[in-house]
Amino acid sequence: MIKKLKLKRIFTIGALALSLAPLSLAAKREVKIGAVFPMTGPVATYGQESVNGIKLALKKINAEGKISIELKVEDNKSEPQESANAVTKLIKSDSVDAIIGSVASSNTLAGAPIAQTNKVPLMTPASTNEKVTMTGDFISRTCFTDAFQGVVMAKFAFENLKKKKMAIIIDNSSDYSKGLSKVFKKKFKELGGALVSDEDFAYIQKDTDFRSLLRKIKRTKPDAIFLPGYYTEVGLILKQARQMGMNMPFLGGDGWDSPTLQKLAGDAVSGNYISSHFAPDDKDEKVQAFVKEYKAAYGQQPGAMAALGYDGILVMADAITKAKSTKNTDIQAAILATKNFVGVTGSITIDKDRNAQKSAVVLETTPSGNVFNSKVNP
Repeated sequence: MIKKLKLKRIFTIGALALSLAPLSLAAKREVKIGAVFPMTGPVATYGQESVNGIKLALKKINAEGKISIELKVEDNKSEPQESANAVTKLIKSDSVDAIIGSVASSNTLAGAPIAQTNKVPLMTPASTNEKVTMTGDFISRTCFTDAFQGVVMAKFAFENLKKKKMAIIIDNSSDYSKGLSKVFKKKFKELGGALVSDEDFAYIQKDTDFRSLLRKIKRTKPDAIFLPGYYTEVGLILKQARQMGMNMPFLGGDGWDSPTLQKLAGDAVSGNYISSHFAPDDKDEKVQAFVKEYKAAYGQQPGAMAALGYDGILVMADAITKAKSTKNTDIQAAILATKNFVGVTGSITIDKDRNAQKSAVVLETTPSGNVFNSKVNP
């Protein structure tokens, strides 16, 4: 009888200990988040700015004390395969609860299937290609899509700039560039515009001499040129085009939005327009507070990637707080329930396809930085 009572007591204590374990974890709300970004390579400024923004937001999140986030940053070196390797490491070796990243759609598309297979929530703050969230129900984003961005720039070219005949130059090695050009082309034609050629003029990443390509385009005499590429090649293309006397405006997407563009293009950056997520000269009080905070921390003005990284981790932290759980399925469900989250890049609502519904800004590019032109709502 005594033995039975002792055993019963042992089992009772054991059961109590087991029941307390998850409660203790929940009370502390300790979460491990993986971050995959290009810290080196051709689009390194995107990753560096994103992580700067994330770390700035983390100071606030951890100081508030509702949850405690440990961040594990992996460099994908601006390469899709490295992005896949980084996601695998974060899941298999670091046992992260969720992942934020990456930047550049091709990189995110390489890592997303691995997160989906392992049912780990992956949320990109900056990859706009439509295919990213089509990977599966554990993949989401807090930026707008190319379907929206392409329409914004087609309307801006046709209605605001009154351009009727355009050429398109695409980066043939980029899902982002090909997807954005497709949307732009369709909308520009619907509005009544014409293209100088049915075929795209194309280059691939790491090309440095675009003069032959530009000579072909110059002969077609376009009113303007749509160039949905990344800042490294775009800067060189702008510079070489101006040297060849091509003074028509170039239009692009958020892939231009890096301070390095001004360094590469110099004065050739003048008089061009891009769609983006954030304008540091926007008078909105929340934007100006963020700009002040970022400058104090890093000694420079934030770009769009810094703002997207900042908003992205805040949305994820908000979702985890509301989920009251570190289970993957609970975190993902809470991310998908995000509605009207007011960030520095606009009000963010995640729709049924796990894309963010939010506004875009059109910026004019100048040698001293990008200047706010207009805001476009979805």
